[in-house]
Amino acid sequence: MKTIVITGASSGIGKATAKLFAEKGWQVAATMRTPENETELTGLANIKIYQLDVTEQTSIDTAVASILGDHATVDVVLNNAGYGLMGPFESITTEQIQHQYDVNVFGLMAVTRAFLPHFRANRAGMFLNVSSIGGLMTYPLISLYHSTKWAVEGFSESLAYELRELGIQVKLIEPGGVDTDFGGRSLVRGENVAALADYMPSVEKFMAAMAQPREGRSTAAQIAEGIYGAATDEATQLRYVLGADAKQTYAARQQVGDDAFMSGMRQRMFGEN
Repeated sequence: MKTIVITGASSGIGKATAKLFAEKGWQVAATMRTPENETELTGLANIKIYQLDVTEQTSIDTAVASILGDHATVDVVLNNAGYGLMGPFESITTEQIQHQYDVNVFGLMAVTRAFLPHFRANRAGMFLNVSSIGGLMTYPLISLYHSTKWAVEGFSESLAYELRELGIQVKLIEPGGVDTDFGGRSLVRGENVAALADYMPSVEKFMAAMAQPREGRSTAAQIAEGIYGAATDEATQLRYVLGADAKQTYAARQQVGDDAFMSGMRQRMFGEN
């Protein structure tokens, strides 16, 4: 029976993926910052909950030791923990910038490094790093979030070269819009937006555009199916663009080029010609 470790398993894609892998007969080490608040996963077969905060090295070390003590072999690590930070760059504090990187980039790196000795010893294993369609293109007013996902893209692609020689795979998961709580508790806004009146017209146009119904969004369960496919397809594929909207957006970016794509985005978000 194979084992997967999932960070950020308390909600959204992480929780849906934990449930799906358990249903498929995998052992699931579902990690989260506050396991005492979890009620759904605790009652499911094949799932064990562990406390893990990706921003705390001691928490990572303790969780990894416990997981490897309970499971002889870990086959897949899904680096899923993350959140979005929205607002004009000037409105975002230094503390917000640091925390965005601590979770989305440095936390992912720390968890990866913690499991590497185990994978190296086995000459096998897979890291599935959750990026986003936002790691391949950008929207306005989400510069910090996009910068973290572009960092995950470069880190993962380069890491894939060096780990392949050791029998270890790295794959990128690139979801589009997902009907989870990303727009709620998983989305943080810049603290000083209201004080920067020059940006407010753009912010208001952007929020109005984002509030419009969008076709092609996926459920967390649908993204989980894509993640399961990436973990089990035995392919050497690096990127898995998941969701109809993500596939359409990425194809458009590749087809028309950077300048035309950005012009279209300005038109869509701000009504510019």
